[in-house]
Amino acid sequence: MNARSGAGDRLTAMGTQLLEVHIWLREMLEDLQDSVDDYFDGKGLPPRDLRAHCLSFCTALTRHHTGEDRGAFPMIAEEFPELRKVLSELRADHNQLDWLLGNLRKLLEALPERPDPVTAAKVREEVGALSAIMQTHFIYEEKKLISVFNSMDVPEWRENRPDFLLIDDEDEPAAG
Repeated sequence: MNARSGAGDRLTAMGTQLLEVHIWLREMLEDLQDSVDDYFDGKGLPPRDLRAHCLSFCTALTRHHTGEDRGAFPMIAEEFPELRKVLSELRADHNQLDWLLGNLRKLLEALPERPDPVTAAKVREEVGALSAIMQTHFIYEEKKLISVFNSMDVPEWRENRPDFLLIDDEDEPAAG
């Protein structure tokens, strides 16, 4: 393998890493949906644990989008000015998702110890809205940006993976 193809493999890996993060976040949301359903069916986590589960997902999604907004998107806008409208649309989605996450957190903070149908309907509706927006957002982002990530040469991203490409806390560098 020559140096040029090695660099190409590393660059392609960034687009692949973005897909892996999206898959991981989709799986986290699906797991949260299942936990919500189990709770309201009377066989799931207690409210405190369900809130912690939600907080974990919300934190991961927020970290991903904040990393894109502060790190990846400004670099893309500079190198690919024709994508500024796309990036603006993605940022608008991030704001909408953040608002939905806030609504979900509030609903789960007020979760009763014993499930009830009214709360179940509200929470399921909020999780459904969050899922719909997140799924369409990810599909659009993947369609518009994977090839861009694969074409960018950002050496510092290869050496220190940025927040938007982290899957869990194990990916973060150790404090030292």
